[in-house]
Amino acid sequence: MPLVINMKDFFTTSLYKYLVQVLLIAGLTLTGIKYYHSSTISNSPTHIVFIENSWDEALKQAALQKKYIFVDAYAIWCGPCKMLKMQTFTDDKAAAFYNSNFINVAIDMEKGRGPELARQWQLRAYPTLIIFDSKGKPVLGTVGFIKADELIRFGKEALKK
Repeated sequence: MPLVINMKDFFTTSLYKYLVQVLLIAGLTLTGIKYYHSSTISNSPTHIVFIENSWDEALKQAALQKKYIFVDAYAIWCGPCKMLKMQTFTDDKAAAFYNSNFINVAIDMEKGRGPELARQWQLRAYPTLIIFDSKGKPVLGTVGFIKADELIRFGKEALKK
């Protein structure tokens, strides 16, 4: 014989009240977890944020924000350039340091204005990392792959000049 439940009786039973309580508690718990989780996550990017291929925009932003410019001069075929992008530029500490202290610009030295800048800056190898003052005067440079802690030291050294 099938179980037939009168709906009027169901809503007055302790089983119904128990189910409502369980659902309310579960909903509040999940909402609390979501709120806690989102409030503990930083909105800071976990990578260095670069202006792509625009030296003029970097100069403009540096003048407005009174910051030095960090240039990643790269070529798309360059293995060490790719390693920098995948390892060094995605380091949390390096990202926090460079995003707060510099205007960051990545320039493909073989496209657009890149070849002209490569000649002007006399670049011979990639990656070349250069820090300029806010007026576009070079302060410090290095060539080749470097790890995140070395990149931070490089940036700190440039800021002292």
